Amino acid sequence: MACVASSPAEPTLRHGVAHPAVLFDLDGTLVDSGAVVERHWRRWAARHRLDAEAFLGRVHGRRSSEVVCEVAPHLDARAEAHALDSAEEHDTDGLRPVAGAAALLEVLDPGRWAVVTSGHRSLATRRLRAVGLPVPAVMVCGDEVEHGKPDPEGFRRAAAALGAPAADCVVVEDAPAGVAAGLAARMYVVAVTTNHPAAELAGAHEIVSDLTGLAVLLELA
Repeated sequence: MACVASSPAEPTLRHGVAHPAVLFDLDGTLVDSGAVVERHWRRWAARHRLDAEAFLGRVHGRRSSEVVCEVAPHLDARAEAHALDSAEEHDTDGLRPVAGAAALLEVLDPGRWAVVTSGHRSLATRRLRAVGLPVPAVMVCGDEVEHGKPDPEGFRRAAAALGAPAADCVVVEDAPAGVAAGLAARMYVVAVTTNHPAAELAGAHEIVSDLTGLAVLLELA
């Protein structure tokens, strides 16, 4: 399968929007799943005699199939991704909510937030429930889009489902691919430094260490 990328467009700033629609990535943004994700990628790398350290920094925020086709193009990317995702789905050891996530979701209008994730729907639902966070009415998942992040398709589809124009949307992301996707969708982007340092999240309009206080920053509280 082919890997797809896109170039970020000039973003439209959110300032002045009274009730923004908030589009969250899942892993590393609402749910700290880094331990689970890296555990399974390390196992996969060992099985195929690959150096996990050479690519672990690129697995966050991207569809598994796209990572596989990038680092091991000789393998069947879809089959390998299916096995990886299935194993991750049933592993909840080490999952926890990102600091401030629960409090932030409590103050959001249920009709004004969504999850846009590179993971598949059953994995996303299981992880949210495992850490006690609500499952939103709108989720756009990696197995439901033609192009994964950094393509803006997922964020555009979530905004359309919420009935929100791009200028009224805030993207909350933790990975470079997600930041690029939010900017390409012409949305206001807040980056969380859970899996990547601030230097790797350049371009985001705001950079925070976790979700604590984000309601105030976005004028939601």
